[in-house]
Amino acid sequence: MTQKCFWSGILIVVLSMSLAIPARANTPETVLIVVAATTIAAAIAIVVTVASVHHGRKKIVITGCVISGERGMTVSDEDDRKLYALSGNTTGIKPGDRMTLQGKKVKPKGPDKMLVWEAKEVIKDFGVCQP
Repeated sequence: MTQKCFWSGILIVVLSMSLAIPARANTPETVLIVVAATTIAAAIAIVVTVASVHHGRKKIVITGCVISGERGMTVSDEDDRKLYALSGNTTGIKPGDRMTLQGKKVKPKGPDKMLVWEAKEVIKDFGVCQP
């Protein structure tokens, strides 16, 4: 929410400044330059705002089979075929089930460099994994 407010504030400041600057219309070329610069600044601000809002609302999920191992639970992603160690809120996650989990990828920090998925919640439990 803070990032959304930040970008909205930036957009307001940019648009306000572009409207507050008086255009010194000495020649038609000067008017064209001022209009073009204002339009480009507004377009960039709008694109950045829309992109940040869209990225913030995007649900990041992983779907795959949850496996219980020596180091804890792991999930094998069906999309990128990689194995992720599970961390975060693992309540409701059942080893042996195919599940869709909401969360985010975390950069590996250990010497083994295993990928980590920080789970926030279980979106869907599809039941037992099929071989």
